Amino acid sequence: MTSLHSEAKAAQTTASLRPWFVLRAVPGIGDAILCRLVEAMGSPDAVLRASHDELMQAGGASPTLAKAIRQGARSEDLQAIDRELKAIERMPIRVLTILDPDYPARLKTIHDPPPLLSMSGTLCEEDYHAVAIVGTRHATPAGRVVTERFSRELAAAGLTVVSGLARGVDGAAHLSALVAGGRTIAVLGCGIDRTYPPEHLALRKKIEERGAVLSELPLGAYPHAYHFPKRNRIISGLSIGVVVVEAAPKSGSLITARLAAEQGREVFAVPGSVQSEQSRGTNGLIKQGAKLAECADDIIEELLPQMEPAFRARMEERRAVLTRQVQSSVPALQQDEAALYAVLSTEPVHIDELIIKTGLPAAQVMSLLLSLELRGAIRQLPGRSCIKA
Repeated sequence: MTSLHSEAKAAQTTASLRPWFVLRAVPGIGDAILCRLVEAMGSPDAVLRASHDELMQAGGASPTLAKAIRQGARSEDLQAIDRELKAIERMPIRVLTILDPDYPARLKTIHDPPPLLSMSGTLCEEDYHAVAIVGTRHATPAGRVVTERFSRELAAAGLTVVSGLARGVDGAAHLSALVAGGRTIAVLGCGIDRTYPPEHLALRKKIEERGAVLSELPLGAYPHAYHFPKRNRIISGLSIGVVVVEAAPKSGSLITARLAAEQGREVFAVPGSVQSEQSRGTNGLIKQGAKLAECADDIIEELLPQMEPAFRARMEERRAVLTRQVQSSVPALQQDEAALYAVLSTEPVHIDELIIKTGLPAAQVMSLLLSLELRGAIRQLPGRSCIKA
């Protein structure tokens, strides 16, 4: 009985999705016009049944598009749709339409929201208060440390961390949010049935346990390069603000920042060395008006006024608790340890430079660095450099 009920429910669900898939397959239709037509006529079924004149007058479709809708999707597209719907029935995923009450509310407000979102994992009300953290796939050790710190502190404060599951900054942002006990959302540039990069499969499974993985693309879609710029509008659209940690001048993260600005989201950039290629993009964003972010508090303070009073109060309470925990857990440093720690920063500092600045013997500096690393205060990097953790 239960099995039959489940099968009937799955069939009912996929049947209700079919008009969406058919309408999406019409040549020449885009996300913005599809959503506008459905909003004007009430449902994709109504759009597909509408006359040529109704599509133009009520839906604002062009004569060419109205004709294409009346002709419908091609037979080969309809066959592919039916195969995809059958596959969806067998998978532990859910497909949200823009009319679904569980569709992300903030994402609905952008110019061209995806009409359909495939999801594994779960979304919740807390995800309305989300911050995206994005950056280069070739993160420097310093960039990774900054990403981990920002993501950990934002998640601990109650904000959902959004990113793209890519190598480098994205992966570090997701993992650190999970380590902090927070929620995180990954937006894919491929079908929901694929994981890219494949080495992030274990990370993806952890995200699904305490967050969601989303894709607007059909099942089986490969992670083609042209999918990612379009994917980036979802990352920014889900978020109240976007933080760019490291980005080369032509990084896809800069596309996300531009889309965020167009969507009315706050844009933050982490400054870096003028000699670092990975900081040229973020430094350029700051020149263009992005808000400089040196710590998570810079982001939180800027975003607090945009949050509902109840959530803001809970966040302030969490931050106070976190501050007390950090203060109570900071180990007391001996005089030489404190002197060494004082010359370190969030940028890598070579051990030779530490010896010169502190005036301490090399052997003592090495011993102190080991002690600080064991306390979790610093991180030693390849190339005999160190950075504050």
